[in-house]
Amino acid sequence: MLKRILKYKLRLVLSMGLIALLVLVRVAENLLFYDPFLVYFKSDFTNLPIPAFDSFKLFMSLCFRYGLNTVISLALLHVIFRDYNTTKFSLVLYLLFFMLFVLLFFVAVFYCESNKFAIFYVRRFLIQPIFVLLFIPGFYYQKLAR
Repeated sequence: MLKRILKYKLRLVLSMGLIALLVLVRVAENLLFYDPFLVYFKSDFTNLPIPAFDSFKLFMSLCFRYGLNTVISLALLHVIFRDYNTTKFSLVLYLLFFMLFVLLFFVAVFYCESNKFAIFYVRRFLIQPIFVLLFIPGFYYQKLAR
């Protein structure tokens, strides 16, 4: 067992480093990103109106944050699976999911202001690296099934 762990020592260290980077993005979110919804959703938002925001700055901030999480997540997937096809497929999925969720987010903010939980959950997919948590077991299962 120890020999097997030592064999994959570099991959394990790289994986832990990439996970630490994902955590660092989360820890430094107030410094790195423009997001008036951070404070809003930490309060009792069900009775509060949606905060004022600059649409362009928010969009660019979401792009930057999603892009940062995507690059780190793709690196993590590549370190774990060492397969360029898996990494390329993941990139396509990340791009499609970004287009879908950013569209849903802005539609929810501008047209469904009363449904604040929809805004909360759609935003969650944009700012958190949730997809990597879904892709790792999915690709692992696919690898085992081959």
